[in-house]
Amino acid sequence: MRTTYMAKANQVEKKWYIIDAAGQTLGRMASEAASILRGKTKPEFTPHVDTGDFVIIINADKVELTGKKLLQKKYYRHSQYQGGLKTTTAQEMLNNKPERMIELAVFGMLPKNRLGDALKTKLKVYAGSEHPHQAQQPEVWQLRG
Repeated sequence: MRTTYMAKANQVEKKWYIIDAAGQTLGRMASEAASILRGKTKPEFTPHVDTGDFVIIINADKVELTGKKLLQKKYYRHSQYQGGLKTTTAQEMLNNKPERMIELAVFGMLPKNRLGDALKTKLKVYAGSEHPHQAQQPEVWQLRG
């Protein structure tokens, strides 16, 4: 009898990939990063096991948004006090916290459970072109399209 292969967490080989966000569209780049984090690019993908790789995103401050999203897209957060809703436009977010903007885009594409929480720790985002992960020997990931 043949059975479907199910990966085990301790048998999965983790790699490090680096994505250059300069000139890339935010959503397209984020969906590719989420796919790598989840492990969907590997043949041994198993939905309930962390089979994904580590992702380093550099040049977060040079990511692009299409249309009028820089002015019209809003990010919300709430302090849990009455009247504590704060809004930030995408332009302000790109100027002040470009790393957070990419993190929010990628995190929205990951599962909302313990597996998703574990996957979030494997994403490293940096505003500039420098990163402290040279020892992991990351491979450059070419985005499709």
